[in-house]
Amino acid sequence: MVEMFPLRSADAAYGKIKAMLSTLGDPFTRLISPKEYQSFRIGSDGNFQGVGLFINSEPRTGHLVVLSCIEGSPAYRAGIHQGEELIEINGEKMDGIDSEAAAQKLRGRVGTFVTIKLKCVNGSGTGSGIREVKVPRDYIKLSPISSTIIPHTTPDGRSAKTGYVKLTAFSQTAASDMINAVHEMENQDVQSYILDLRNNPGGLVKAGLDVAQLWLDGDETLVYTIDREGVTLPINMIDGHAVTHDPLVVLVNEGSASASEILAGALHDNGRAILVGNRTFGKGKIQSVTELNDGSALFVTVAKYLSPSLHEIDQVGISPDVQCTSDMIDSLTGEILEKTNSSIPMLEADSCVMVAEHELETRQSNGTAS
Repeated sequence: MVEMFPLRSADAAYGKIKAMLSTLGDPFTRLISPKEYQSFRIGSDGNFQGVGLFINSEPRTGHLVVLSCIEGSPAYRAGIHQGEELIEINGEKMDGIDSEAAAQKLRGRVGTFVTIKLKCVNGSGTGSGIREVKVPRDYIKLSPISSTIIPHTTPDGRSAKTGYVKLTAFSQTAASDMINAVHEMENQDVQSYILDLRNNPGGLVKAGLDVAQLWLDGDETLVYTIDREGVTLPINMIDGHAVTHDPLVVLVNEGSASASEILAGALHDNGRAILVGNRTFGKGKIQSVTELNDGSALFVTVAKYLSPSLHEIDQVGISPDVQCTSDMIDSLTGEILEKTNSSIPMLEADSCVMVAEHELETRQSNGTAS
């Protein structure tokens, strides 16, 4: 290669290797520079300086799309929305740029600004407007878990409590933070749970598997892997003991990706949870990551994940049991208003949370009747 490509810089070498890898037709098989690889690893540590934006390559088009914004972050305050396409950063077009390289351009010293050009794409896939926003960079801390208790009244007039847990990313502390949150709510007599994975772009797959084991018992299969030869292998729990057996609903949407989809599939296919929301993103690739001696890294897709029921995840996503449709919301809104007898708290006004509570009540009443 040295004889064939007498390159004068590392950037030129990276460019040649990226061009070769692009012929494979897989946007996730790629080489990233030392700086980009360092940025990639930041997500598992949970602290960085940037705008608070999660982005990923859309598998079918290769375009960069916004998966979610960290609540309260500069990107969130700027009104950037899930599903928007990222087309320019500081005047540089993002055609052919992977998500790690784009994330590196968004990060930077606190107090500096980055100008982002976004394209809003409507449901039919046609453009419906391009806008430009100037966003300040700030300190961003990824707190993977937030939780609260939603009090409500059951159809038979009893007071009840639902534990709401939002998981925003699968960092190294996700499982330990979740077990602490659930233990705390169990001590407050919570009878059911809502696990919110909406707009969770993934992270460490091992963290996703660790979280799944907090809700399951025994030796259930959490996920399958399938390689290019079609060989399928299960990843099973070993002597699992669930923290709680209370009824569970998992919320998902188009921004739920990768480890979120693995977790949702594990809980759903093992009969542990009902899925509510919209079809997930569809990223189920397994990658081998090789760190090179200059600090760069080679990501190569070697296999795919399948749900415990052997359903495809990659480029397909996971369909919920119940969608959050406007018809269903209309029929439930009056019921929720009657229960609260006051202005609805922000969380209880969330349409998917309303549907989830309805599903939990139905499940609990069916269990009592049997």
